[in-house]
Amino acid sequence: MKSRKMSENSSKNSENKEPDNNHPRNQLIIAGIVLVALVVAATTIPRLSEPAATTTTTTQPVITAPLCGVGETCDAKANDVRVEVYHFHRTSQCWSCKTLGALAEKTVNTYFKNELESGKLKFGHINVELAQNSELTNKYGATGSSLMIGTYKDGKFTKEVDSKVWYKLNNEEDYLSYLKGILDKRLNGDLS
Repeated sequence: MKSRKMSENSSKNSENKEPDNNHPRNQLIIAGIVLVALVVAATTIPRLSEPAATTTTTTQPVITAPLCGVGETCDAKANDVRVEVYHFHRTSQCWSCKTLGALAEKTVNTYFKNELESGKLKFGHINVELAQNSELTNKYGATGSSLMIGTYKDGKFTKEVDSKVWYKLNNEEDYLSYLKGILDKRLNGDLS
C-alpha cells in the first residue's frame, strides 16, 4: 500500500514539475534538432571555396601570375626596379577589406598611370580562395585580406605586408598620401 501511495504522490509531483532537460530522452531530442539545423545550414549556405556568382570589376585586370618566382632572377636588367601591389582578399569581404582594396586601386590609378602602363608597377585584387590564384597567393604567403607590396630590385624579390594602411581607412586623403609615399620609395629602389 505504501508503495502505491508513494507512486501516486510522485506522479502528482512530476506533473507539477518543469521538464527535465537533463533527461537522456530530452538530450537526444535537442541533439537531433541541432543536427538537422546544421545539415540544413550546410546545404543551403554557399561554400566559401566556390567562386561567388558576382564578381567585382576593377579598372585593372586581376593578375594571376607573378612576374618572376621567389628567389629567381627576373628577365629585366639587374638595375631595373619593378613593383607589384596586391590587395589579397577572401570571397566574402567586410567594409574594411573592400575599402582597403578600393583605396589602393585609387592610389595607383591616380598617381602611377605611367608606371602601370609601362609595366613598372602592377596592381591587382587577388581572391586567396580561388585555385587559379594559388601560385601568387603562395608566393606572398597571403591567407586573408591584406595589402602586399612586392619589389624586384637587382634581380631579387622582396615582399612586405603594409599593415599601416588599415589605420588610415577612415581618412582617404591620408591613405592615398601614405601609400603614394611608400610606392614612390619602392619604385626608386628604396626598400627602407
